[in-house]
This record gives sequence, C-alpha cells and structure tokens, in this order.
Amino acid sequence: MALFYHYLTLGYLLHGIALTLGVTAYGLAGGLGAGIVLAAMQLSGQKWMAALARGYTVVFRGTPLILQMVFVYDALPHFGIRWSAMASAGVALAANEAPFIAEILRSGILGVDRGQVLAGRALGMPAWVLMRHVVAPQAVRTMIPAFGNEAVSALKNSSLASFISVQELTLRSTQLASSTFDFFSVFFASGLFYLLLTGSVSLLQILAERALDLDRPDTKPGRAMAGWRWARTLLEGGPSEPSRAPPAASGVVATRDVPGTGAAQAGAPAPAQGVADGAIAVEVQNLTMRYGERTIFGGLSLRVHAGEIVALLGPSGSGKSTLLRCLNRLETWNSGSVFINGHRLGVSSGGLVLGDSAVARQRIEVGVGMVFQHFNLFAHVSARENIAGPLRWVHGWSAQAAAGRAQELLDRVGLADRADALPRHLSGGQQQRVAIARAIAPRPRVLLLDEPTSALDPEMVGEVLEVIRRLASDEGLTMLISTHQLRFAEEVADRVVFLAQGGIVEDGPAHQVLHTPSHPLTSRFIRVMAAGQLAGVST
Repeated sequence: MALFYHYLTLGYLLHGIALTLGVTAYGLAGGLGAGIVLAAMQLSGQKWMAALARGYTVVFRGTPLILQMVFVYDALPHFGIRWSAMASAGVALAANEAPFIAEILRSGILGVDRGQVLAGRALGMPAWVLMRHVVAPQAVRTMIPAFGNEAVSALKNSSLASFISVQELTLRSTQLASSTFDFFSVFFASGLFYLLLTGSVSLLQILAERALDLDRPDTKPGRAMAGWRWARTLLEGGPSEPSRAPPAASGVVATRDVPGTGAAQAGAPAPAQGVADGAIAVEVQNLTMRYGERTIFGGLSLRVHAGEIVALLGPSGSGKSTLLRCLNRLETWNSGSVFINGHRLGVSSGGLVLGDSAVARQRIEVGVGMVFQHFNLFAHVSARENIAGPLRWVHGWSAQAAAGRAQELLDRVGLADRADALPRHLSGGQQQRVAIARAIAPRPRVLLLDEPTSALDPEMVGEVLEVIRRLASDEGLTMLISTHQLRFAEEVADRVVFLAQGGIVEDGPAHQVLHTPSHPLTSRFIRVMAAGQLAGVST
C-alpha cells in the first residue's frame, strides 16, 4: 500500500497526466472546430457539401483511432507532412472526434422546435441572429450530456497515443510497471488518475446542466432567468445589443369608422367609405403555387386596404395558412407577386431576387407581423423576454425601452403577473396572448393571424378572441385572420374571403357572406361549421 501512495505522488506519472490532458485538449478543441464545419456543411442545404461531410464521417467513424494515429505519424511524412508525436496524436484525435461532435451539434440544432425558427424568421431575424438568440441557447442545453460523454471518451482514447510513443499516462504506467514488476500498484494508481480526470469532466457536466436548468424547484423564477441570461451571455460571446431608443410608431392607418368590404377582385363589392379611401396595404397578384402535382393556388388575386380586417375561411387544405405565410415570405411560390404596403416581397426595387438576410430586413421595413396557430414562443426565455428580446436583437431597441414595451403589452393582455414565467408554465390561452403581444410589439402595420384559437381548449378561446377584438378596435391594424370561428369573424371582420379549389370562391361583407352566401361551397361550409360550433357550445 505504501508503494501505491508513492505512485500517486510520483512526478513521472504526474507528468504523464499533463501529456494526457494535452492530447485530449488538442483533440477536443480541434474536433470542435472541425465538427462545427462538418455540421454546417450538412445543414447548408447544398447536396455536394453534405455529401462531402458524410463521406468524411463514414471514413473516420469507420476506422480505428489507432490506425488514424499511425497514419498521421508514420504515413504523412512520406508526403512531406511531418509532426511531432504529440502533435500527431492531437491531430488524429481531433480528426476522429470531429464527426462525432458534428452529429452532436447537428442533432441539437435540429432538435429545436421548427415552429420557433419560423417565428424568428417572421419577426425579421436573419439566420445568424436566429442561431445566436433562439437556436444555439436551446441546442446547447440538450447537447451538454452528449458533450460530457464525448469528452470522457476522448480522455480515455488519448491513451492510444502511446502507440506512437507519446509519453502519456498509460505509456508511463506501462514503463514503470515493467521496470518495477509491481503491475498491480502502478496500474491501480493509473486507473485512479483516469477516474479522477473523468470524474472531473462529469462534475463539470453536472454543474453546467444545473446552471442552465430553468425548472429547478429550488430556484426562484427571477433568479433562474438571471442565471440563464448570464450563461447565455458566456455562450454567445457577450452582449451586443445596441442601446438605441425605439423607433417612432408606424403611421396611423385609416380608421375603421364603418365596416368595409374591400375590393379583392373583379366583381367584388366596393369597400365602405373610410377604408376604401386608405392605401392598399396588401395586394396579391395572380399567385400560383404548387406542391409537386398538387395545386395550392391557381392565379389567386386579393386586395386589402389599410385598416381593413379580413377573415379567411375555407376547408382544411384550402391554403389559408399557406396564403398567410406567403404574405410574410415564409413560403415561396411559382409565379405571381405579393405587395405589402407597396413593397414587392422577395424582390428589390431593381427587380433582383433577395436573399434570406435581405428578406428578413424587408419584413421589418414593410411592417408585417404574424401570430401562429401553435404559439411558437421561444421556450428558453420568459414571457417578457419573448417580447423584449426581438425588439433588441432585430430592431435595436435599448434594453430599458424593450423591457418597458414588453411590460406595457403584458399589462394590456392581462399577463403582467406572469412576465417572468416560461412559456411551458403558461396555459395555452396565456401563451397565445404573449404571442400576440410579441407580434405587435414592433408596431407593425399588417398583422397576420393563423388560426389563433384552433390549438386552444374551448374555455380558453374566449380570452384570446377578446384580446384580438381589443386590438382590432384600439390599434387600427390591417388584419388577415385565418379562422373557423364564424361568430368571431362576423363580430370583428369587415370582409370574409372564402378559399377553396385553389382560389377565392367568394368575397364580400362579413355579414353577407356568413348569412346569405352566394356560392354553394361557401353555403355548405358555413352550415357544417355553424352546426359543429353550436354543438360544441351546447355540450
């Protein structure tokens, strides 16, 4: 036992630990850098880049690490590339770790809810802002256990560097045991060293998971959010939001003194005076869109005046949600044009097709917001930060101004006392109210609402509809609402546009379309929906 304690303090073995840590550090650092490149190649959407990355992955995951080390140390010198044994071990370990780390990164990124990504795009976030503030913070939390496991694996795999004469812990233990013939004590001490090293990695993993866990029962919500913001700042490289004042509110749109009808297409009734005098806020010209052999729209045209509220009705699959996503350039189409406040979406003033970043800026310029069917709140931040964050990240508001705007809107939707709650701690109705507040926070001129109540329990529908009613009355926004709530459509909307068979079947004043429809498809749909909603109320 005395010899065992002697080996634990022996400088010869301790120096071997330093070399083991060095090889591991080189391997993990290099593997992380190469893994980021490989993951980006696979996520780029470029088939040839993805094929190269997958080919690399097949080769380096399919061959033993020891052969890779021997190749780097012994074979590369024949091609004029010569490294020391230590460098060769680090390069080989990095090359081996890269595909494993790439898969961890890729799975973490793909694991973030696509709805949140769509919401970020709708809010005008370019890809790098979306990655930094929405995707990466959530992906990192899910990747920590896998990264901890990979670090332990790399630490143990570093022992293979002994095959190319790196004097790391395993080789020195073997040499010491061969000279003293005390194999048990030497390798027991060596094993204890490895256990301490891997245990330290596991402890760091536990601490990281604990620091980023917002649901710990022993942590108050405010403290948890502060801890997460601190950790996220480290992960993202520090704060970068400019301290600018919020921009002035958008110009006031036409007041809806009298419910109007709007002129969507030839033969449609003219909108009421007051709305008709306003500018055209939304215009769709001959929109054609197909998914494979299926035609979604076949030359659809629509006009919506500033301050007008239009309810989109139609059976499932008629294209209501798709049309709304087209109005925010979240979908591409085969032909036709979409104009928001005079700007042609996806195209520059010179007629050039815009890239993703330019489209993100255009969404902000035209002033269009969107509320999604399934809320799509950012799951890793509070209700307040869901509203204030995009104002800082995208619009350049100062932290104080953004927080003030967020609190003002939460007051208006009746959630002032839930400002620090995470989305998963809110009811469906509360989440949708936060989503509505987030959409109107930057003061858009056009608001798109995609089935805002369909994902809610019946008892929560009323509270969300009431918020939308107040917005329609107070904000003077141009609204397009996809809904199946006939009573709501009649109470709030100026016009009803009925979609079916790849186009607009009927378009007219809400009361007229809902009570005396002229098209048999509209009549049958309204009859079926009215019966279903009446049955739902009676039960």
